[in-house]
Amino acid sequence: MSYVKIMVHSVWGTKNRKPVLDKERRDIILDHIRQNARTKDIYIDTIGGYIDHVHCLISFGAEQSIAKVIQLLKGESSFWTNRQGLIKPKLEWPDDYLVESVSKESVQRVRDYINQQEEHHKKISFNEEYEKLLKEWNFKFG
Repeated sequence: MSYVKIMVHSVWGTKNRKPVLDKERRDIILDHIRQNARTKDIYIDTIGGYIDHVHCLISFGAEQSIAKVIQLLKGESSFWTNRQGLIKPKLEWPDDYLVESVSKESVQRVRDYINQQEEHHKKISFNEEYEKLLKEWNFKFG
């Protein structure tokens, strides 16, 4: 048996950063993402977000790829949300996302960060936060 423990922090926004994820809808959608992930053997340790984005702390299995897991989470969640009519006209996620590795020592800090998104975004917008993360990891962005 192989033993794999790879933790990543993933972040993605709504298309055009539209603020469509009010607290009530966000809670419903995030709960659905977590439940759907279980059916696909994707382990979401922590999930949260704000009006225009989602954060997930995910543990990857040996056979999973980042691109496939994120595609499954984003694609199915927007399909389900739109079928339920939760967001008008519809929920859309753009193609882009950010994923960063998380060390064993940093897991609790990332959990706390994800769980405090509403408070955090009283101080900094998602666009500012996203650009900051891209700069920290030396990603090229436009």
